[in-house]
Amino acid sequence: MSSALFVVSEEGYWGEECVEPLESLSEAGFEITVATPSGKPPSVDERSIDPDEVGEETAEHVREVHENDERLNDPIPTAQAEAEGYDAVVFPGGHGTEWDVNQDSDARRLLREAVAGDDGKALVVCHAVGILAFARDRQGAFIVNGRDVTGFPNEWEEGIVDENDLMPSGRKLPYWVEDEVKAAGANWDAELDADTSVTVDGDLLTARGPGSSSAAAETLLSELGE
Repeated sequence: MSSALFVVSEEGYWGEECVEPLESLSEAGFEITVATPSGKPPSVDERSIDPDEVGEETAEHVREVHENDERLNDPIPTAQAEAEGYDAVVFPGGHGTEWDVNQDSDARRLLREAVAGDDGKALVVCHAVGILAFARDRQGAFIVNGRDVTGFPNEWEEGIVDENDLMPSGRKLPYWVEDEVKAAGANWDAELDADTSVTVDGDLLTARGPGSSSAAAETLLSELGE
């Protein structure tokens, strides 16, 4: 049976970016394991279950999955996971990833392992793309150097944070994904004129944001030959 590991934020994942791939891969027959940095259940970004933000249908569905999916409610610590045991490693986005997943050494190891071999794939979505600003290969080079990627763009971030980089919650955004990933050598194109943005560069797949979640899942399944 095909399998996938989801590395999900305890600080706040964006609901649709986790639920869409989770359900798509599940429907395709994948066995899913969820990991978080500490092994505690992930937290959902409240804005991603706000009907005014995402619509009533999406908000209700994401909330139901978040509360009732046994896999999300019983994760393993990232330290106990090995990428070679999975066909794909998926990193859902959300601002929360900037404080935990992207900074977690084991999450970065899982990404490195997923793209280093001949068989595995990594799908990284939205703010989780920021992990590419910190993940290095075994020789110490940035994994993303010279690769084509998409992700959460500065143009969208400008509409969320204030002039002091403060989030609506009052928490300071530690870094801007686009800036940091480009500084690590990425060929960045968020395809702002397109409805969705999913980029494939070898074993690394990246997706721009919530609206690209479904396309990202479909692309991953296609790349895996499913």
